[in-house]
Amino acid sequence: MAVLTLQQTFDLAGQYQRSGKLAEAETLYRQLLTWEPNNPDLLNMLGLVAHQRGALDSAIEWQQRAIAVHPTAPSFHNNLGNVLQDQGRLAEAIACYRRAVELGPQLAQPLNNLGAALTAHGSLEEAAAVCEQAIRLDPSMPEAYTNLAVALQGLGKLEDAIALYQLAADLPNHFPGLADNYLAALQYRPGITLRQLHAMHLIYEERYARGLRSAWQPHADSRDPGRVLRLGFISPHFHSHPVGRFIVRLFENLDRARFQVVCYTDTTRTDAMTERLRAAVAEWNDVRLLSDEALASRVRGDRIDILFDLAGHTPGNRLLVLARKPAPVQITWLDYVGTTGLSAIDYILADPRQIPEEAGPWYSEKVLRLPDDYICFDPPAEAPPVGPLPAAANGFITFASFNIVSKTSGPTIALWSRILRRLPTSRLIIKNKGFEGARLQADIHQLFAQESVDPARIEFRGPSPQAEFLASYGDADIALDTFPYNGGLTTCEALWMGLPVVSCAGETFAGRHGLAHLTAAGLPEWVAADFDAYVDLAVALASDLDHLSQVRAGLRARVAASPLCDGPRFAGNFATLMETAWQRWCDQTAGQKMTPFRNA
Repeated sequence: MAVLTLQQTFDLAGQYQRSGKLAEAETLYRQLLTWEPNNPDLLNMLGLVAHQRGALDSAIEWQQRAIAVHPTAPSFHNNLGNVLQDQGRLAEAIACYRRAVELGPQLAQPLNNLGAALTAHGSLEEAAAVCEQAIRLDPSMPEAYTNLAVALQGLGKLEDAIALYQLAADLPNHFPGLADNYLAALQYRPGITLRQLHAMHLIYEERYARGLRSAWQPHADSRDPGRVLRLGFISPHFHSHPVGRFIVRLFENLDRARFQVVCYTDTTRTDAMTERLRAAVAEWNDVRLLSDEALASRVRGDRIDILFDLAGHTPGNRLLVLARKPAPVQITWLDYVGTTGLSAIDYILADPRQIPEEAGPWYSEKVLRLPDDYICFDPPAEAPPVGPLPAAANGFITFASFNIVSKTSGPTIALWSRILRRLPTSRLIIKNKGFEGARLQADIHQLFAQESVDPARIEFRGPSPQAEFLASYGDADIALDTFPYNGGLTTCEALWMGLPVVSCAGETFAGRHGLAHLTAAGLPEWVAADFDAYVDLAVALASDLDHLSQVRAGLRARVAASPLCDGPRFAGNFATLMETAWQRWCDQTAGQKMTPFRNA
């Protein structure tokens, strides 16, 4: 056997690393390190391998050793920043990226990473400027366009963001995450139709998923319809997030004699909600380090009968796992707001209000409809008691919207302005991450001024811890929904804090959350038939303070007793649908007439 030179050994280690053979790569790098213990490139490569393995503490140690030997190498500081960001140490990561930019001002990658980190930190204006600089240095880097688009969307520049996504999608090295962001952004676009969304999602299938059909294989799962079914759930959000808050009562109430729940978690973030979820399921798997191909193989090996995608086209999704069809029945649900476009996904889980019968053709999946709502709300334990009606003391009505920036569209502001003009003493609180920014405030103030509303009547508030966020509802009398993308969790929380939520149903899935949640709460009268009725409804509610006070005092108890929060009821309806979906697959594979859905 020929003896390899040091350079050949280094090259072979790199080949192993690029092909995912990390143990072999690390072994060779360590062998080389015995010959050159202070070689900064070897120390850096060992840091990269440790990062790929998920050994973040070890990765930081290797990168710091590399920097100690060669402190002026920008890539070393950039790599350390990547590890720190994955560890949640955002401020330290930003400092590393800044140092990398100082040392390598001609390099686009550290600028791109700095821009992404600044966006995560909420420094959106600087993030946009940094990403623009990265694009000037490397106009062929789609990641920089994507990160700039994310920052601009956070600044309320939706159309600018969409234009950037479209530009980046035409680059030769486009990637699925870029398309995911673009499709998700389209959900916020005023005037978007189900037909348009359906067509755009089918393009994703053609570009990224259709070629994976070669991975489809027959499933050997037992066709016994009476056995315990194994349900798999893939998500990067098994924590205090809308996914966790909307699924925990299902997990805690699902009949374990009929179902085994297997979770595949794709994040390092954990909290009290994570522990609740984990305690309620049969199996819990950390799959962060698995490629899509490896995770698909794992799901198949776990003999999952029904696999749920809980992310859709949101960041961190694993749609290309489902594109390989590792489970006989596959369903998309929860975090996304519409069709995935994937032929490998059999069903989308919804309800009759989120997807009415006439909307079904614009979904690539068949529609499964739960009878009440497609979610079950778990009220926040940290919510303070509902306080008295602020208007009784203030002498004027305070409206509120605690939805994200992207939902606060131009048409929404125009509608709110009509309400504010009808009630000249009323005020509006707009609160969420991003609204503390001076640039965004100025832009929104200008929109209100164009609608003849004094900007001084608009109060902006930025993000806050959950308990404080909920307590802020104590300063408002009525919550106003957004268009074309309704509030979801924020609507449920506003109700829990005693506020009526004035909504209006649109055409798309995103535009029908208010209808679904308010109907499930027993409050369909707060869903207007059109925008004129929306304005009239808000004004009517604001004109009767005695009624508002009575509603506020009893709303939490009413919501708690409604189907919106009824875990056992939700779990029972869910179980019926899943058993029917499974029976239909068994019927289909046996060539028999398929069992009808009782709740469809």
